[in-house]
Amino acid sequence: MRIGILSRRATLYSTRRLREAAEERGHDVKVVDPLRCYMNITAKSPQVVYRGEPLHLDAVIPRIGASITFYGCAVVRQFEMTGAYTCAESEAITRSRDKLHSMQLLSSEGVGVPVTGFARSARDTKGLIDMVGGSPLVIKLLESTQGTGVVLAQTRKAAESVIGAFRQLDANILVQEFIKEAGGADVRAFVVGGRVVASMERQAAPDEFRSNLHRGGTATAVKLTRKERNTAIRAARKMGLTVAGVDLLRSDRGPLVMEVNASPGLEGIENTTGVDVAGEIVEYIESHAVEGDHPPAKKSRRKGGKKGTSSHAANAASEHDDPSAPTDREAREEEE
Repeated sequence: MRIGILSRRATLYSTRRLREAAEERGHDVKVVDPLRCYMNITAKSPQVVYRGEPLHLDAVIPRIGASITFYGCAVVRQFEMTGAYTCAESEAITRSRDKLHSMQLLSSEGVGVPVTGFARSARDTKGLIDMVGGSPLVIKLLESTQGTGVVLAQTRKAAESVIGAFRQLDANILVQEFIKEAGGADVRAFVVGGRVVASMERQAAPDEFRSNLHRGGTATAVKLTRKERNTAIRAARKMGLTVAGVDLLRSDRGPLVMEVNASPGLEGIENTTGVDVAGEIVEYIESHAVEGDHPPAKKSRRKGGKKGTSSHAANAASEHDDPSAPTDREAREEEE
């Protein structure tokens, strides 16, 4: 089977592990930078072209960073038009990236979420703060990721100042209740095909309320309750994601979904739990994708390439010669 991994950097942990897992199972794998794809949009023979060559893939694993959501999802959508199986559909990625829409969908399904407020006018700031139970409260940019654009306001005055500052920047924000009893910890449940295949609890560093591992948080493997497991599965299903990282808070009223991630990182969850999550994803694809009859793949010829050079090393080397190569920050966006 020909599998494409849409990723801006072949050396990222998740991209590398997915490639290894697929190749171990005998699949032909290609890492594709979505920003180097262009599309032939036609009813009869839709195409995705990469570095001048049409791509013929049976399945696609999208690893789309937040800053390239629009174009990345257009590429995923085009692959869908060609008949390729995608383990994260374009509409599901777009849906999960919109925090407001996500909260509305989850709450309509009866999935527990923190009390969340949204308003446009600065004159409604007081009512917005009261709606979520007053301070302390959490303020989030609608398109924040990996803990950036998320602020904990300890007092009402601080909340008013932060909300006012974001309003002046014409930024769309959510205001949410602060779940004090969570103690700076959350749970990441990794869902593949309607099953939680691995889970971990992340604890924020001292003097930090965000538990993201790259912000100094620590992680331990954890066993979920039946309710937590069902909540994670329902949240992923409502977003339309077959592969998702669902972040839960343990509150006095039960599990609350903070976020559903369409491009969850594998490094933290695999190293913490010892579960071969990449393998679980590839196995799920094997059971759902259909191998097509494609023309033979052309062998890539790299200038000055040495015999026996690994494709991983060649991909990494080519990034240095490519002016469109992603920055470290842009690449890390894929690891939600």
